[in-house]
Amino acid sequence: MEPSGIRLRAQLAELGLTAGQTVLVHSSLRAVGPIRGGAQALRDLLLDLLGPDRGTLVVPAQTSSVSATSGEFLAATAAMDAARYLAYLDALPGFDPRLSPSEGMGALAEAVRTHPRARRSAHPITSFAAVGPLAEELMAAHPLDSLLGKESPLGRMYECGALVLLLGVGYDKCTAFHLGESPELARERAYRCKIGDSWQIFSGLEHRDDEFGELGSIFENTCPDRVRRGVVGAASARVFALTEAVDFAARTLPYLRFAP
Repeated sequence: MEPSGIRLRAQLAELGLTAGQTVLVHSSLRAVGPIRGGAQALRDLLLDLLGPDRGTLVVPAQTSSVSATSGEFLAATAAMDAARYLAYLDALPGFDPRLSPSEGMGALAEAVRTHPRARRSAHPITSFAAVGPLAEELMAAHPLDSLLGKESPLGRMYECGALVLLLGVGYDKCTAFHLGESPELARERAYRCKIGDSWQIFSGLEHRDDEFGELGSIFENTCPDRVRRGVVGAASARVFALTEAVDFAARTLPYLRFAP
């Protein structure tokens, strides 16, 4: 049975979402269950709840296919001979922040990215998209060498006191934790990406998320009063302050990453 918009709105409000907030959402529409109007209806409900001209809705809009150094790209080209590989490189669409669809971020993320008022950051791998009064400011700059660092939209969300909503997904999808990674925790590596019609090489931290599920469990068990839990549709949901998640990650990741 499809949950009504009124019920979904009430469930989101019970999690503490209200007008004027900036919220970074990671979601699985499949986990939420059938919604009349699908991802666009959920997007519009969230925007209305945050206030059409008051709150800002943010989603990850990442792409990996344009990166010749990504695991996805390497898997797709592993069996190719030199001629096929070169042809694949030539035919691969380069990243265009206006047109490139997000990859693996879910239906809600695409619905936000394609909103008429959406703004998207320009990073070819780790872009974000946003709708709301802070969208322009949050998405304004995204240097190639700051994939998920302080100079990325994540850093500006930290500064503006954004919330994180995990909707039908676990802490392993919590991009905010990456902001807690430091050069001591993540080595620098080279990236090669197709942006428009040209290939560019740049350096940045190699972000990992293999400890994030455990990190999230520790965060929730250590700070239970800082995580609001509930149900939205058929999905479990969590809301917490991005700053608290990032600061906790910065303190705790060294113990997880370098544990004997």
